Amino acid sequence: MKKNDQPSVSFWIPLFVVVLGAFAAILNNSSINVALPKMMAIFGVSADEAQWVLTAYMLTSGVVIPVTGYLGDAFGTKRTYLFALAVFMAGSLLCGLAWSNNSLIVARIIQGIGGGAIMPVSMAIVYRIVPRNKIGTALGVWGMAVITAPAIGPTLGGYVVDHMSWRFLFTLNVPVAVLAIALGAMLLPESGANRDLKFDLWGFLTSAIGCFTLLLALSQGHKEGWDSFYIIFLLIFSLSMLLLFVMIELSIPYPMLNLRLFKNSIFSISVFGGSLISLGLFGGMFLLPIFTQNLMGKTPMETGLMLMPAALVSAVMMPISGHLFDRIGPRAITITGLLILALGTWEFKNLSIDSTVFYITVVAAIRSLGMGLAMMPMTTAGMNTIPPPEVGRASSLSNVCRQVAGSFGVAMLTTIMQGRQTLHLAHLSESVSAGSPAASQFIRDLSGMPGLAGDAGQATALSVISGLAARQSMVLAIDDTFIVATLFIAIAVPFAFFLGSGKKNTVPDEKIKP
Repeated sequence: MKKNDQPSVSFWIPLFVVVLGAFAAILNNSSINVALPKMMAIFGVSADEAQWVLTAYMLTSGVVIPVTGYLGDAFGTKRTYLFALAVFMAGSLLCGLAWSNNSLIVARIIQGIGGGAIMPVSMAIVYRIVPRNKIGTALGVWGMAVITAPAIGPTLGGYVVDHMSWRFLFTLNVPVAVLAIALGAMLLPESGANRDLKFDLWGFLTSAIGCFTLLLALSQGHKEGWDSFYIIFLLIFSLSMLLLFVMIELSIPYPMLNLRLFKNSIFSISVFGGSLISLGLFGGMFLLPIFTQNLMGKTPMETGLMLMPAALVSAVMMPISGHLFDRIGPRAITITGLLILALGTWEFKNLSIDSTVFYITVVAAIRSLGMGLAMMPMTTAGMNTIPPPEVGRASSLSNVCRQVAGSFGVAMLTTIMQGRQTLHLAHLSESVSAGSPAASQFIRDLSGMPGLAGDAGQATALSVISGLAARQSMVLAIDDTFIVATLFIAIAVPFAFFLGSGKKNTVPDEKIKP
């Protein structure tokens, strides 16, 4: 690094190395869902036990993210990134060798330690190797990994599970990680390391416990019941720990997460607006697979192929929005993207049993077009105002806020969907009873069929009617939930007006003072 913190011009090849690691981590985690039924059968465990294969990774990465800023400052971002890749590779190898569900969960925890650190550290590296006047384009390329990997994951996972061993989903990461480590060691520039930096032990413990219990409550709430003692206790305990964490971080000179960065209004708006987008976007993303698989009868692989065009649209738009960011600034692009994203999400409230694959693919692509325009400028606008020495801490802070927001969105929208489904089912059951004209006619028609006369015909008809009512109630519930997801995205629009309109933001030379 030069003294003025301006990186060298030749940043594209190192950027590719960073994108490779981020892509591998996200791709792996998004491809595991489709393998769960196979693991349940092989290991002889229930769905609840198998679900911990996913939950363990999420919880571990949530605990690791806050400490990555300190690790990057203390040991250098390059060393931290290579170490994270090595841990992720070791965890992937152990996952591939797992002999039971419990051993797989332990291996996923190890994998989550590396995978959780890769994203925030890779973003910090991008900011250290790319000149600020090119950062939008660079982050657009980096963001392609974030967008395309979750879309490719289910399709790849479905193919691997159908035609190969589920273990290949994990061992595939090993050669990719080896390549990323080798290229990173050769091509990534060294960054300064401050070995004298004091570790914020109490900040780490309170944030780790607080994030772990909060994410655990959000992931288990719909199953255990939000009014259960277990979930209420987890929420109260996590909020107490996080409040204690805030008090500790504001009282020491070198905190693990520099919460004083929120004094920077643009950064605060960026993080809050980005969290709202995560609430609506990632909370809504889980609804489409439910609709296509549970109601349309599509397989996970078919669902992945159906949504692949949307991922490709986002992947193309990310570098375009980055280039536009470098030329005209964040405000106009972000507002345009949010409006398109809100429009696409709102349109999904019209999903019905008769919706076609073409309709879902087109609307999902429109939604992704908006996301590709909005997400990167919203994030970059805030990060561009952060002094270079604080970039690692800011990246950790931004990532942990978005992870919590995404988890909260999924938890909340799942609860809303379940509640609305119960309500719609009750209304449909009242309006379509055995004595209603439509039901009576259906029973008479069915009774005319061979073997279905009398009570047998009536019982069969009522069973069919109940199944149709349950199916329609789920459709209506998913439609309602998309309306709520749209609301979160719409709330983010006013914040975009405060992001500024200049071609680039200025960065103060000094750190934000305590």
